[in-house]
Amino acid sequence: MGLALLVFLSAIFGVVWLLLSAFGVVSSAPFDTAVAVTALVLGGVAVGVAILVLRRLAAPVGALVEGAHRIEAGDLSARVPVRGPSDLRSLARAMNEMSGRLEAEETRRRSVLADIAHELRTPLSIIRGQAEAITDGIYPADAEHMAPIVSATEALEMLVNDLSTLTLAESGALRLHREPIDVAVLVNETLDAFGAEARAAGVKLTEHVDINIPAIDADPGRMRGVLGNLVSNALAHARAGGTIRVEGVAAGGWVLLTVRDDGSGIPAELLPRVFDRFVKGPSSTGSGLGLAIVRDVVEAHGGSVSATSTQADGTAIVIKVPAVPAR
Repeated sequence: MGLALLVFLSAIFGVVWLLLSAFGVVSSAPFDTAVAVTALVLGGVAVGVAILVLRRLAAPVGALVEGAHRIEAGDLSARVPVRGPSDLRSLARAMNEMSGRLEAEETRRRSVLADIAHELRTPLSIIRGQAEAITDGIYPADAEHMAPIVSATEALEMLVNDLSTLTLAESGALRLHREPIDVAVLVNETLDAFGAEARAAGVKLTEHVDINIPAIDADPGRMRGVLGNLVSNALAHARAGGTIRVEGVAAGGWVLLTVRDDGSGIPAELLPRVFDRFVKGPSSTGSGLGLAIVRDVVEAHGGSVSATSTQADGTAIVIKVPAVPAR
């Protein structure tokens, strides 16, 4: 490109010299003819070089245009070859990365829609079946036969609320009413709420919160939901006679809350995706949204969540949330 520019500028100089000679601005010396010939030759070389450069750029630019048209038409699998000058190669790589992300997002969107449809189908089938049986006179409209309808309606309501929370968190519109929360009170209130359910399942609930642990800076309702979700999950997978332990420790400017159970653990193939939407084990009866909500709510607080699990030791979910700064 540098050589082509030099040749082109030389040709321009020759043409300018000819024009100046024609108007008498410069003297018409005997070597004007040589200058004219040189200018014409250089001009021809410049045109040739320009044609070569354009031919070199035409193929990659054409591929980029074709790829853009395919993406515009909805073909998100379109990729363009990475070739040509460095700027065009950078543009091609950026376009390929963009189309790859769009394709992955579209696949994820379709998967989520399919999962939502699947989760809605069961309660709707129960409601319709029971309602039709009562309408046809097969079942009486008493409390026993209305109970499945009420239960399925509650499941639908919970699913809608969960999806609303996930949507708000993903869009950054989840409102948090933050205030200092006493960790010991939060843990004990949560365990008290699940006491009857744990006794019925033969599971022991225990806690250990450091004495000098600082308060956390969080939304009380959201954090009760997060901790309750984790304890509920642990109860669903705990073995009879097992133990669920909730721990709270300080770590710098953070507080770590851990919910441990000694159940059979999360399958190894699911563990890396356990916080994704609608991911659940074969024995799970939930919607697969609980841990996804935990992750999104904790991250909305500026924290993080992680999971470890083995068949021998059970599962531990750790949430890391900001502590109230010490005065």
